[in-house]
Amino acid sequence: RATEAATKYYLTQTIASTTMLFAATMNALTTSNWEMHLTTEPTTTIITMALMMKMAAAPFHFWLPEVSQGTTTMTALTILTWQKIAPLLILLNTSNKTNITLLLSSATLSITLGGLGGLNQTQLRKLMAFSSITHTGWILTTLSMAPNISLLTFMVYVMTTTPIFLAMNITSSTTMKDIGTAWTTSPSLMLLLSTTILSTGGLPPMTGFMPKWLILNKMMCLNMTVEATMMAMASLLSLYIYMRLMYLSSMTTPPNTTTMPM
Repeated sequence: RATEAATKYYLTQTIASTTMLFAATMNALTTSNWEMHLTTEPTTTIITMALMMKMAAAPFHFWLPEVSQGTTTMTALTILTWQKIAPLLILLNTSNKTNITLLLSSATLSITLGGLGGLNQTQLRKLMAFSSITHTGWILTTLSMAPNISLLTFMVYVMTTTPIFLAMNITSSTTMKDIGTAWTTSPSLMLLLSTTILSTGGLPPMTGFMPKWLILNKMMCLNMTVEATMMAMASLLSLYIYMRLMYLSSMTTPPNTTTMPM
């Protein structure tokens, strides 16, 4: 499984990087420059799609769940957080020329598919991969409208995702069943995990609610009521997943086996 995950990751990143290089070369032939800020609209669109593939935004998200499941917990954390920094910085530098329709379509699709994909998951790493896809959608939403909000959303995402993976690594949990049995051995850690999960889900007054509120408020100010409503409704799917995970980590106890004479 590890070999399969490494191969998928390598092929996906290679395709995305090759696409970016092709678009930059074609832009250089057309405009005689390699400047990131002086790209034509088709070039910017192609580069944006390649960066979306690197960030695992829908509809280019297919590789992330399987890759996350095939790696170790800390490697999955690196892929879901650190690996997104470089593509995000490039998108921030070209945000004024990025097609807003492309970003909003990908964002809405990412939030919806991330929630739907995580509904029937029992593997924690794959579940967090779908959570990452959902948060990537929120990050892309205001990328061309308010880049500062997108950067804040990414920072909050990293701060809430990292403790979850650290708790998974400390307790050696890989499935939801493992989370349920870890309460008796480390209750304080599970309490912290439950709080972090609620924050990741975006429940007020947790920290994770702030970027979502800022994003929806910005969209409402720009008369994007329909898009904001669709994204808010789609986020309920992810909220159900987080609530279920929080319930298993803090409100359930494993069965105790006793030896009773017959």
